[in-house]
Amino acid sequence: MRNSGRTWSRKPPAPPWALTSLAALLAVVALAHGELGGWALAGALSAPVVAVVLLARCPLVSLGVCAATAVATALAVHDSVPPWSAALGVALCVIGFLAGRGTPGSASVVPVFAVFAVGAVLAVLLVLVEEGSGGTGLLLLVLVVVLPWFLGRSVRQQTELAAAAAERVHLRERARIAHDMHDTLGHELSLLALRAGALEIAPDIDVRHRAVVAQLRAAAGTATDRLADIVAVLRDGEPAPLHPVSEHVEDLVERAAHAGMAVSLEWSGPRPLPPAVDRAAHGVVQEALTNAVKHAAGSAVRVKVVNAEAETAVTVTNTLPPRPLRGAGGRVGLAALRERVRSFGGTLDINRDDHTFEVVAVLPHEGKP
Repeated sequence: MRNSGRTWSRKPPAPPWALTSLAALLAVVALAHGELGGWALAGALSAPVVAVVLLARCPLVSLGVCAATAVATALAVHDSVPPWSAALGVALCVIGFLAGRGTPGSASVVPVFAVFAVGAVLAVLLVLVEEGSGGTGLLLLVLVVVLPWFLGRSVRQQTELAAAAAERVHLRERARIAHDMHDTLGHELSLLALRAGALEIAPDIDVRHRAVVAQLRAAAGTATDRLADIVAVLRDGEPAPLHPVSEHVEDLVERAAHAGMAVSLEWSGPRPLPPAVDRAAHGVVQEALTNAVKHAAGSAVRVKVVNAEAETAVTVTNTLPPRPLRGAGGRVGLAALRERVRSFGGTLDINRDDHTFEVVAVLPHEGKP
């Protein structure tokens, strides 16, 4: 109960602008004390106040008070519209709008329609009290309660759609970060492990330094696996988009060769590749080289690029050791690569036998950037 009280005190039943407007409108109603009897004036002033108080905790009851007040106002509206009735109608419009805006877009509207139906029945029964007031009551019900409620609900739905769009942008950004982390950091860590492995078997290094280098190589492999786990969380099940890179396929292969990888490049067709295809091909080669370092360290890798008129085929083949190494992130990287190539409009095939592992990507020149 104390928690509920604190929540109520922190959050007013209506925003400040609405409370200010309602106070001004009720002041106009109060000035009509000469035109209204004591009970009518008390009802016209108390009904909006009660509706506002109930707005946050019992919105349906608040809406019902507004509907009954709108119908009852028809008894005072005949050939002319008194200023106090117009002020009361605007006050009911504000409360109806707030009630609609407070209704979630996914909430059921059946109870609200039931309240409106009860109000309509009251308007029809008003004919028994004063002939000709039923139509006016229905008109006031629609104008000052039903339409403002639908307007408020529409505003709420638009706000929720905008929030959902912002969340989608956030998720796409998470996927982009995951793509950068996996393709850049994962590749660099793999090359670091490759350099450490080459240094570990160097003949001119003493035993103590050899042990330190072995620990460095193992740490790089562990960091790569942990990176794969972080990437899986960041991607959140969504494919990562392709992004511009600062190097081309030739630069990537040359840098891997300088790191100690036995890699060669065969190129057929014109150079350079179209920009979007170049970025996609870079991602394919980078992931395939990273996979080869992790699972077949020391094996020979052959990269082949065939640039035809309408499409480019990228093939990365590496030999397999007798007992290939297993890493935690390999399947994640290739699965993500397959999805990226598919979203680009291309195809990715993975072929494996007892001696070789091959990644073949076909990238159309009209693919999505």
